[in-house]
Amino acid sequence: MAPSKKKSAKLLRCPTCGMIVKPKDEDFPFCSDRCRKIDLGKWAMGVYKISSPVLDPEVLEDLGDLAGGHNKDSGNE
Repeated sequence: MAPSKKKSAKLLRCPTCGMIVKPKDEDFPFCSDRCRKIDLGKWAMGVYKISSPVLDPEVLEDLGDLAGGHNKDSGNE
């Protein structure tokens, strides 16, 4: 049964440099503080983004107005 356990074990890699890391490492999931700071810098610069669809109709209207969309009810005649 021991070989099946080895097959299920995954190698975890630092998301910044790809070096193998262990869950017990101090900087997990990163391999070092340097890689942790590089990742933080990417978030700060906007390289990484979390986006979701805009579902609020009022927000969609405002975005349409900003993009040059015309609203039929705006009275621009």
